[in-house]
Amino acid sequence: MKGFLEDANYSIGLLDEGATLADVIDNCIYEHTHTGKKAFYVGDLGKLVRNNTQWQNVMAPIKPFYPVRCNSAPGVLEILGTLGVGFACSSKSEMALVQELGISPENIIYTNPCKQASQIKYAAKAGINIMTCDNDTELKKISRNHPNAKLLLHIATEDITADEEMNMKFGTTLKNCRHLMECAKELGVQIVGVKFHVSGSCKDLQTYIHAISDARCVFDMAEEFGFKMNMLDIGGGFTGSELQLEEVNHVIRPLLDVYFPKESGVNVIAEPGYYYVSSAFTLAVNIIAKKTEYDKLLPSGVEQTGNDDEPVFTYYINDGVYGSFASKLSEKLNTIPEVHKKYKEDEPLFASSLWGPSCDELDQIVENCLLPELSVGDWLIFDNMGSGTLGEQSTFNDYQRPLIYYTMSFSDWDEMQDAGIASDTLMKNFFFVPSCIQLSPEDRFSTAA
Repeated sequence: MKGFLEDANYSIGLLDEGATLADVIDNCIYEHTHTGKKAFYVGDLGKLVRNNTQWQNVMAPIKPFYPVRCNSAPGVLEILGTLGVGFACSSKSEMALVQELGISPENIIYTNPCKQASQIKYAAKAGINIMTCDNDTELKKISRNHPNAKLLLHIATEDITADEEMNMKFGTTLKNCRHLMECAKELGVQIVGVKFHVSGSCKDLQTYIHAISDARCVFDMAEEFGFKMNMLDIGGGFTGSELQLEEVNHVIRPLLDVYFPKESGVNVIAEPGYYYVSSAFTLAVNIIAKKTEYDKLLPSGVEQTGNDDEPVFTYYINDGVYGSFASKLSEKLNTIPEVHKKYKEDEPLFASSLWGPSCDELDQIVENCLLPELSVGDWLIFDNMGSGTLGEQSTFNDYQRPLIYYTMSFSDWDEMQDAGIASDTLMKNFFFVPSCIQLSPEDRFSTAA
């Protein structure tokens, strides 16, 4: 592996034991207050190290393949690559980005269910052979453009929650798997395994039992056609909670031991994305405008505190759904705003809503929440913002991507060194950040745009 992206312009602040993430956020807000109040992220790359250790402790030997679309920030990809994590890519640009890390093609899978022919050709040229498929049209397209492709049949799972009914569902049925195998046999395409995905919002872990049982049926079916199957991809849907990880492992481990034992030669992989990055990133935004109304009708279920004539506040912030909150367009926001400035415990709270800077009716971040009265220039903090927020973003309304400040604690760095995965190339990206300092624009707390 080459190491780190040669053109990545960023550094990682190595925090001493007295410094905290809150200190870093305070320092960055201090800097931005004096140089221009732009939104920014603080990324704790040590969290990736800890999450990977937790994965290895609970889920090994299931190998993680990180979905690049979750967060393609250079620091994330490089740390995960150093940790030996594989990558699940959904586009040519993602495959190219990962290849720049020197990742072996065997550690890259192409997972887009609707692939462009040109991108299939790119994967073929790059030696990226493992990809997913769930219909015969896709199968024929792959056979024409990638003769060495090794397919994972993507089978559908039974979990459909109220929140997912409007989302696109992918995966084929067991009955159709036989048809796809017949087509693959005629076309000379290799089928080497099965993939399924259980959403993180699924509350019924029995769905995993049904999915693994279905996968075993597909493996048995493949033997009839002479396919040598050696891979099972159990997808993503891992929330980042250690409890959820242990619960999933408790359910799937007995079935894997029975249906896909070690001696079977089947490699079991997964695609944890949100699990790795969500809790590693915190977003700080600035209030750029404010509107006060006294006769606004509150949303159903929201009770105003105090007198009926108290104001309702609308705040506009310098980031929105055309930027860091893009996932808000398709799913609920999984974080609540925290006011950065100190305020008294008995200070009154008012019904408030938060909007992005575009003045678009879709650009609503938080429909209603209770906040103390804030002023233009105040800062709000959103945690758990590492997933679905740091990929390619819109240029709508002159949107500028927030800066990213990377950090890692000495203890996390030591863990990487102890594991023998901290290279000299990696070390060049670090610099020491003492506790309780104020960063000036001249300080070497570099950022990646």
